[in-house]
Amino acid sequence: MADVASTISAIGAQGLPVLVPMAIVEGPIVTIVAGWLAKLGLIPVWGAIAALVIADLIGDSILYLIGRRGVARLPERWRRRLGLTDARLAQVAEHFRRHGPRTLVLGKLTHTAGALVLVTAGSARMPVLPFLWWNLLATIPKTAVFFLIGWLFGAALPDVENALFWAAILLLGGFAFALYRMTRSAGMPAE
Repeated sequence: MADVASTISAIGAQGLPVLVPMAIVEGPIVTIVAGWLAKLGLIPVWGAIAALVIADLIGDSILYLIGRRGVARLPERWRRRLGLTDARLAQVAEHFRRHGPRTLVLGKLTHTAGALVLVTAGSARMPVLPFLWWNLLATIPKTAVFFLIGWLFGAALPDVENALFWAAILLLGGFAFALYRMTRSAGMPAE
């Protein structure tokens, strides 16, 4: 996670040119910081929102490509160890064929599961244009919410940085537990 003070300093000093690359790497914190800096008049509101949406789509497309091209390049032994058997990949592809948009939007909005869902969408070979479309539809409200949080509460950012980190850890743990329970109840071994 990016250090909030250095993020504020960099975006405040450089503006939109540093916003996109920083948001690709650490979108939510940068989006909150951008909301606060926009409220202070240091960066333009609509320019920042557009840059943040573009950055989020770029970062998500990178994760999608990792899934689409990276899984096949893993050695067979690693794929087996990760549970990425041909049968499981076929199941995932079928799931994304039937429920891709819903899975993608829910993954994006839960945030902690987002990266895993994006990589999985790529490995399931979800078509690119629907991936981008549904991703955009989920990105716009997510960006708006984080931007609004920054606009309203940005002055408290240095104080809540640690709490945000632990909240993300708890959400990730909850997601992992739910995934474990789902794989057990579906009769799939959790390897």
